Amino acid sequence: MKKSIFSVLMCAAALALLGACSQKEADQKDNKAAKAPTASTKVLPNYRYVDIDTILDKYNLSKDYNEEMMRMQDQIESEAKRHESNIKSFANTMQHKMESNQYNEQNYTADQTKMQQMQANAQSSLEKMQTNSAKAAMDAQKVIQDSLNNFIEDYNAKHHYDAILYKAATMYIDPALDITDEVVEGLNARYNKVKK
Repeated sequence: MKKSIFSVLMCAAALALLGACSQKEADQKDNKAAKAPTASTKVLPNYRYVDIDTILDKYNLSKDYNEEMMRMQDQIESEAKRHESNIKSFANTMQHKMESNQYNEQNYTADQTKMQQMQANAQSSLEKMQTNSAKAAMDAQKVIQDSLNNFIEDYNAKHHYDAILYKAATMYIDPALDITDEVVEGLNARYNKVKK
């Protein structure tokens, strides 16, 4: 009899233990089902992306630098036209002197030397302007990139994303992960505040 009571108690304990395990597994399944995204709820990964082309088009600092680069390009073109006009005018004067036999060998050599000097000055002036323009463009690019990096660092300190990517670095990325407009808005708010 003792053996049968002991056996019954052991069987009861085993059944109770199996019941508890089954209940725990059922609870875990219920929890997983509750946490799993439904068709209407989509869990986004903890990263976002920005479209750098849109940022460069809409960021006021970038717009200001683009306008500056356009002004520099216009100045280069204007300077090139001025040199071209002066050289062409001097060449026409030389042509007129030749046709009217106003040249002796010494005067012709002097004018040829002057023409070569004008061409060399034009080339040197334009190269210097283009070098300055290229340097200004590189400096502007660095300032814009530094500004974007600093903003993203501050922005992410609040949002805690695992990564913020450039859209161009992906073949496909869910549009719901796009934070470009937020970034542009924040960059412009920061830039306009400093600019005032």
